Amino acid sequence: MNISPNRILRFLLGPRGVALVAALAIIGAVSSLVSCGGKVFADESSKARIVFIAGKKSHPSGQHEFNAGAILLARALNEQSGLPVDVKVVHDGWPKDESVFEGARAIVIYSDGNASHPANGNEKKIEAMLAKGVGLLCMHYAVEVPKGEQGDRFRKWIGGYYEGGFSTNPHWTAEVELKKGHPISRGVPTFRANDEWYYQMRFADPKTSEDIVTGVPTREKINRYIHWTPEGEKGLGKRQTMMWAVERPDGGRGVGFTGGHWHRNWAIDDFRKLALNAILWTAKVEVPEGGVKSEPVTEAQLNENLDPKDKMEHVALPSEADLTQPAAEPVEFRWPGKK
Repeated sequence: MNISPNRILRFLLGPRGVALVAALAIIGAVSSLVSCGGKVFADESSKARIVFIAGKKSHPSGQHEFNAGAILLARALNEQSGLPVDVKVVHDGWPKDESVFEGARAIVIYSDGNASHPANGNEKKIEAMLAKGVGLLCMHYAVEVPKGEQGDRFRKWIGGYYEGGFSTNPHWTAEVELKKGHPISRGVPTFRANDEWYYQMRFADPKTSEDIVTGVPTREKINRYIHWTPEGEKGLGKRQTMMWAVERPDGGRGVGFTGGHWHRNWAIDDFRKLALNAILWTAKVEVPEGGVKSEPVTEAQLNENLDPKDKMEHVALPSEADLTQPAAEPVEFRWPGKK
């Protein structure tokens, strides 16, 4: 049957033709989506890629469990959140296969700092990614780098850093306050946690970041002094910053989080939600109104994937005893390199 082009054109421009074209477009769009956990998301390539760099083995068992902690957080985002994210965990420092960074929206570094920081020797690579708007979140010891060139980079990358001899890192129980209205705070009213909460960060001057999590250290709340500084002493009784966030001029985002010493704290629901919210925000993924959903972490799960140590310790769930430890005796000022 021969149908003239004019008849085809008239049909397509008519009501039935327009309806047919619209229906075909909808069918094509739906067929390109896949079902995931009861929700419909775009295919894997459209998920937000987040690269989690977990540091090398460090500290006694149950402390600085970077690999086990990264796995718990990645599992929560990939399998429990119901969100379109794809978190890849790189173990034991900087990845040997750097193709993992292709298409990444954010990098999360949870590792030792200073001489053991994964950024060392990779500064230009990180700079190049951040210049394209990639986000960077550094957790716990990963916020500590040497004063000078590296410190200046971190003030630009994430808004601030831990400076030896100025910042301090006692173990203390914080009753945290969160910045109201910020996406990272969604669904997290407040909580208490005993951690090696660093404070007195060396921020950019003028300050570029917002304080997201704060608390007030006191003598009574400190149960262990590690590196104690005059600035740490001056900070007692004053509100201190333990998480901060910055919107960089390049369009990317940066976050520093000083908690994460004790592996057990990932079983505190609000502590974990805070970190998950921060990861999403850093990657420019909309944080749900009630914060990121995740399943409770069991004691058995806390003890999975722990780094092999000479003396392995069983990690118990957080308890009230963690929060009510007796105050430590004050110490003289001390830090590495102090004369």
